Amino acid sequence: MSPAHYALTGQVPVALPPSEALRLFTPRGEEEWVKGWRPRFPVPAADDSRPGTVFETDSHGERTIWVVVDRQEGRISYARVTPGSRAGTVTVTAVDDGRGGTTVEVAYELTALSPQGARELRGFADGYGDFLKSWERSIAARIASRPPNAATPT
Repeated sequence: MSPAHYALTGQVPVALPPSEALRLFTPRGEEEWVKGWRPRFPVPAADDSRPGTVFETDSHGERTIWVVVDRQEGRISYARVTPGSRAGTVTVTAVDDGRGGTTVEVAYELTALSPQGARELRGFADGYGDFLKSWERSIAARIASRPPNAATPT
C-alpha cells in the first residue's frame, strides 16, 4: 500500500450566529441537515459535544466510530476511525463573519489504513470542495425552512 494522508480545509458560510452555527456540526445537530445521519451513542449522552463522548455512524455501507476530543468556544474537534479504511481528525471552527452570520472552517486530516481506504480517501480529497458546497446548500435549505425568529433547537 502506498501511503495516503490528506489535510483538507475549506469553509462553509452559515447564516446564523457562531454558537448556533457550530451546534449544527455536533452529532445531533447534523441530523437536522445531513440526510441519513443518525449517530448512535453506546452510552447515553445528554451533551453530545462533551469531550470524551463516543458515537457511531453508518454511511455508504461503512461504520465510523467518532470521539469528541476537544470543545472550546467556537470550535469542536473529533477523532474518527472507519475500521480497515481510514482514520484521523475533523475540526470545525465557527467565526463571526461580521455580517450577522458565520464562516465555518472544516478541517479534515485523514490517513488511509488500507488500499481500499486510500482509494476512498483520494476520492474524498478530489471532491472536497463539492462536498462542502453540498453542506452549504443543505444547511441553507434547513435554515430557510425554519419558522421566522426560531432559535436553533437544542
